[in-house]
Amino acid sequence: MPASPLLRQVLDAMAADDTVVDELVQAARSQSPEVARLPEAENRRHVRFLLSAALRATTNPDSADYTTAEALGADRAAQGVPLTDLLRGVQAGKTLAARFAVERARAAGLSDDLILETVLDAERYTGALERHIVKGYHAAELQLSRTVRDARTQLLRTLLLAGHPPTPEELRQAGLRPDGRYSCVVSDVSDPARARTLEQALLEFGGVYGLVEGRLTGLAARPPAGVALDGDALLVVAPPVPLTELREVHRLGTAAARIAGPGCHDLTAMAGELALTAQPRLADLLTTELLGALDPGNAFHRELAATALAYLDHGQRLRPTAEALHLHPNTVRYRLDRLAELTPVAPSENCGGRVLDAVRSWWALHHWLGGR
Repeated sequence: MPASPLLRQVLDAMAADDTVVDELVQAARSQSPEVARLPEAENRRHVRFLLSAALRATTNPDSADYTTAEALGADRAAQGVPLTDLLRGVQAGKTLAARFAVERARAAGLSDDLILETVLDAERYTGALERHIVKGYHAAELQLSRTVRDARTQLLRTLLLAGHPPTPEELRQAGLRPDGRYSCVVSDVSDPARARTLEQALLEFGGVYGLVEGRLTGLAARPPAGVALDGDALLVVAPPVPLTELREVHRLGTAAARIAGPGCHDLTAMAGELALTAQPRLADLLTTELLGALDPGNAFHRELAATALAYLDHGQRLRPTAEALHLHPNTVRYRLDRLAELTPVAPSENCGGRVLDAVRSWWALHHWLGGR
């Protein structure tokens, strides 16, 4: 129901009164330090908008328009004002404005019934106004978050994939130091929801993260020791290096992620596997040379090869190998002897052979078995 002409005059006069506006501004600033950090002219614009919007709704309920309220919420999100501080300022100004309106309406001789009805109508509208301020704030916050994430992801891609590095200013805007050293981390997580969960865990260690070549990848300011991984996810972590070396380190981390199993892996601990995997043709030749007498379709031959590989993985020690395979040490010894009868691969405890001979045997066995 539209307000009476006298009430409309009271509200018009209040909205036009600079003293009222000043007091509402001070009330909002006193209750919200973050709002107080904004220029006072910005606070005045906010207050005048709320007053004029409330006046329009009170005098003409059909004129309610929330577009500007959403724009105001978006402005505050862009300015970095926390939502709680924004609403605290709104509430302080709204409470004081209602008190002024009641005092002036009574001084003008309006009945308490009319004043109460008007205040209740205004409360309903200002409640809706607040909801639209929040709506605009959240929409802008989401857009800003996406914009920041997109910018950081693009910077990561430029840094790790492109031939030219970002500028020092672009690095600083992303929170990276041009002279800093960072650990390149590469995961196998590509699902956006899982990537966000892992990203939140990694952010504890500082740095920048995003999807690069379909995997959650990032630069950690501190090596992420003990980071929690979801399910069967894997993470390869490189030692800290300068930004100029990250492109090559990222290439190695990506290659390591292709052959690693679930869990967190130190890139340097995978150096052997990574170097050998980079030479597939040589692996074919070596496997044919050393294991050509074995039949991949023969289950017993595969048992022999798997036992020898486990033996090499356990430092060429019988008992740890037997425990890992749940076998008796004599069974392990028998299988090694049988493999030695069939092939040039003859690992034995304390044999004193060359390290490179053990590497050749391990590589051939691993390749013949198709990888672990």
